[in-house]
Amino acid sequence: MTPEERARRSAEAMWAGDRASKWVGMRLDTVGPGFARMSLDVRDEHLNGHGICHGGVIFALADSAFAFACNSHNRVAVAQHNTISYLSPGRGGETLTAEAREVSLTGRSGLTDVTVTGGDGRVVALFRGASRQIAGSHFAEDGEATDA
Repeated sequence: MTPEERARRSAEAMWAGDRASKWVGMRLDTVGPGFARMSLDVRDEHLNGHGICHGGVIFALADSAFAFACNSHNRVAVAQHNTISYLSPGRGGETLTAEAREVSLTGRSGLTDVTVTGGDGRVVALFRGASRQIAGSHFAEDGEATDA
C-alpha cells in the first residue's frame, strides 16, 4: 500500500465518525502523508460579538486539519498540546482554508504546523500542534485487526 493510499483510507475512516467537524461545516478537501487541507465557509452562526469569525471556530478548523495530517499514517494519534496565533480576522461569507503539514515525526511524537488563510489568501492564523501516537489503527492492514 502506498503512503498516499494509507493516508486516504485513514482519513476516510476518521471522517466517517467525525461528527464535530461536519457539524461546524468543515470539508475535508485533500489528504496525503503528513498533510491535510480542510475548508469552512464562515456562516452567520460562526460570527462573534464583533461580527468576525469566532476564534474557537478558527481553532477548530486548524485542529481538525492537524488531526487528519497526524493520523495519516494509520496510527491513532492524539493532541498533546497546541497553540494558535490569530493574525487577521475571518470574515462572514468567506471560505477559510486550513493547510496542515507534518514537520517532524520521531518515534511516536509529531509536530504539525497549520496555516489558516482567508478567501483572499491572507494568513488568518498560525497553529502548531504536538501529537502522540497511541495504540490502535484506523483500518486493518495485511490481515491485522484494528483497535480503533
